[in-house]
Amino acid sequence: MLKLPRRRFLHLATGAAALPVVPRIAMAQAFPTRPVRIVVPFAAGGATDIIARLIGQWLSERLGQQFVIENRPGAGSNIGTEVVVNAPSDGYTLLLVGASSAINATLYEKLNFNFLRDIIPVAGVISIPFIMVVNPSFPPKAVSEFIAYAKANPGKINMASGGNGTAGHLSGELFKMMAGVNMVHVPYRGEGPALTDTLGGQVQVMFGTMPATIEYIRAGKLRPLAVTSARRSELLPDLPTVGDFVPGYETSAWQGIGAPKNMSAEIVEKLNKEVNAGLADPKMKQRLLDLGGVPLPLTPADFGKLIADETEKWAKVIRAANIKPE
Repeated sequence: MLKLPRRRFLHLATGAAALPVVPRIAMAQAFPTRPVRIVVPFAAGGATDIIARLIGQWLSERLGQQFVIENRPGAGSNIGTEVVVNAPSDGYTLLLVGASSAINATLYEKLNFNFLRDIIPVAGVISIPFIMVVNPSFPPKAVSEFIAYAKANPGKINMASGGNGTAGHLSGELFKMMAGVNMVHVPYRGEGPALTDTLGGQVQVMFGTMPATIEYIRAGKLRPLAVTSARRSELLPDLPTVGDFVPGYETSAWQGIGAPKNMSAEIVEKLNKEVNAGLADPKMKQRLLDLGGVPLPLTPADFGKLIADETEKWAKVIRAANIKPE
């Protein structure tokens, strides 16, 4: 007597579990049926904005609906992130996520969201290294010489950044920790002013993004010491990595696509497939290279692991250096 009801229950439970799948698959196949917005948590015109527009244009052409870029800057990317956290999880609101997302999880003590919980990973897009640059009048010409100079002159080297808690700032703090040197951090309101004073010699060193520094390097106005990525950059192939001198050191300004939690796996998979197709396209790859980066084709799971690993790495640096937001 017990077997039949149990069998019927399992049959019904299996059927019930399967019911939502068919509409979900159908929705994913039809997606998108209207414009999709990609929220960029930074102002228009910067490298992050350009990356979003490149991938948005590609997705628009591939999927037949407009992917509209919406800039929502402020609070170190937290304002734009919160917009997406509170959006419906139907696939029509996406977020351009980056290193700032992983940093802010620890940097800000009171956020209205938990990034790792409330935003799901969809696809990686690009990884852009920083360049450790110095004013040409500064004596060291290699990272090894820089470390020796810094140890001989503790607290006498000024390190510029685009602000407290920025990826460039934390790249410098990680270098200080791993190389065992003491430098004075000088925060600016943005990378532009920090570069201006590095060019002028008011500060000696900064960890600048490739797009912001490359032309000054080519013009001889900044001296590059090393690239912060694990591998050398195609744009500066003769430049060593910081890791060549400080084993295990690696940082980059990565970007990707995230979405509100509970978005269907089918839509995530569809978007991931299309983004990765774009990253394999020769024209797209060249545009990303022109920005100083390399494509970051990842599965949603692998992108999620990258975000979690980066969040853990920067949490250690922020706590060790007692970094607070401005």
